[in-house]
Amino acid sequence: MKTFYQVLINSTIVSIINNFVWFAVVFWAYLETQSVLSTSIIMGAFLVAAALSSFWFGSIVDHHRKKYAMAASSIITLVMFIAAYLFYLALDHSAFASITSYAFWGFILILLLGVVVGNIRSIAMPTVITILVVEDQRDKANGLSGTAFGISFAITSVISGIMLANFGMGGVLLTSIILSVISLIHLIFLSIPEEKIAHTHDKPKSLDLKGTIKVINSVPGLFALIIFHTFNNFLGGVFMALMDAYGLTLVKVETWGFIWGFLSTAFIASGIIISKKGLGSNPLKTLFIANICMWIIAIFFTVQPWIILLTIGMFFYLGLVPFAEASEQTILQKVVPLERQGRVFGFAQSVESSASPLTAFVIGPIAQFIFIPYMTTGAGVDLIGSWYGVGPGRGMALLFSIAGIIGLIVTLIAMKSNAYNVLSARYRKSP
Repeated sequence: MKTFYQVLINSTIVSIINNFVWFAVVFWAYLETQSVLSTSIIMGAFLVAAALSSFWFGSIVDHHRKKYAMAASSIITLVMFIAAYLFYLALDHSAFASITSYAFWGFILILLLGVVVGNIRSIAMPTVITILVVEDQRDKANGLSGTAFGISFAITSVISGIMLANFGMGGVLLTSIILSVISLIHLIFLSIPEEKIAHTHDKPKSLDLKGTIKVINSVPGLFALIIFHTFNNFLGGVFMALMDAYGLTLVKVETWGFIWGFLSTAFIASGIIISKKGLGSNPLKTLFIANICMWIIAIFFTVQPWIILLTIGMFFYLGLVPFAEASEQTILQKVVPLERQGRVFGFAQSVESSASPLTAFVIGPIAQFIFIPYMTTGAGVDLIGSWYGVGPGRGMALLFSIAGIIGLIVTLIAMKSNAYNVLSARYRKSP
């Protein structure tokens, strides 16, 4: 466990560095170009790159010692950050002031590559937990990983803007380079007791998508679990696309920023609870209960245009996310052979994360051209406007509630399915 704690601390530092840079570059892009289009393209590109690369990264984790895969990730990220810093210093700031500038997009691309490669860490970490932590303690270890994510999110959501405002993008990159060097040195001196690489016997060095799907299919109900998470992420794209816009209809941008800083503590609190109490004897049941609660919250937390209601609802919603994520990781760690875990985690991450950007790109026009007019000048004003409220914000709120109703119905149906029962039984019987 001492080694696990050391690896967790190291991964938390790296997560802080990557989030710190990415938050800052999104803020910087808008301030430089004054274009919302630039930030939407950047976020969309990041999500697509993460989705497309995750399975390949999972193969890298399986085919190499976990420490070496994590170190390679850190080295590539460090090289990209250094290249971006030198690129930034070499050009006049006016070269980055337009969304049509090649220099602007070249700079973004370098940083995008550096941050995306860091996802190797997020795939390697669950496999490291499998190696270092005994089975009945893995749910708690996964909870600690959730706490680490919450800490990194809380820190970076606050300091990125402060650092950018006071020291500029050059200061942000220089700080990230220094911290990256420190974390890499720390990792080099860590010893992860992985005596050998648990290769598969048939195709030890291949990406082997077909073999990975075969392993997933060999565990009854596991593919259904991945599809269920994918569907949840599909609905979650509604929140990704509209939450900031909805929040800014209720409060000023500074207030909204502080609210997000507060909301990030929900991840930390939940991670601590999981690390102390675990996920129960059946993590799959815990996962479904968490989803039921999340979708009930989604139905009601925007039912009135009240920032306190939204903040309370979001706090509990985000606090339930680590329970769902840790439950899925704990299940995979037990029912999937170690030699396949990197590719299965990578496959799941690729499939599940591909849904959110798809919804984020689609839901904007749906909100803009259907729901907002419906609650501004359309039939919704007369139908429910007297108690629900009217205006653009209420159109977005209606979308949240509809997503919550759909999510709740699907979750209840999935919980009664045969896939749920057979996967629960498989988890309990697995050694």
